[in-house]
Formats: sequence, C-alpha cells, structure tokens
Amino acid sequence: MNANGRKIIEGYINSLEDIKQDIESMLDEEQEKIDNMPEGLQESERGEAIQNAINNLESASDSIGDAIDYLNDAME
Repeated sequence: MNANGRKIIEGYINSLEDIKQDIESMLDEEQEKIDNMPEGLQESERGEAIQNAINNLESASDSIGDAIDYLNDAME
C-alpha cells in the first residue's frame, strides 16, 4: 500500500476511534442508569430495554474495534 492509501486509512481509523469513544460514552451512561435502578425495576420492561441497549452498544463498540484492527492490518 502506498503512502496515500495509508493516509486515507489512518483518517478512517481516526474517525472510527472517535465514533467508538462516543458509543462507549453512551454505553457508560446506560450502564449507570441500570446500576442506579432498584433491582425490581432492572427486571421491568424499562430495565430490559436498557440492558438490550447496553448489549447492542457493546456489540457495536466491539465491531468497530475489529474494523480498526482490520484497517491497521491492511496498512502493514
């Protein structure tokens, strides 16, 4: 890969890292919500919705992390 291609990929990586950081901030907020709920409410429909959001945000963050790894590998 030439220098121009690496520069473009580095830009993608930087953008993905910013997005991943934003998702992780949202994840922390959702986790804090559920942690502060009484145990009975955690098992309610609202608590389950928050837990589903947490699970999906974790998956999204992991997937973006994988994409970053693949892009770094592509530059080698």
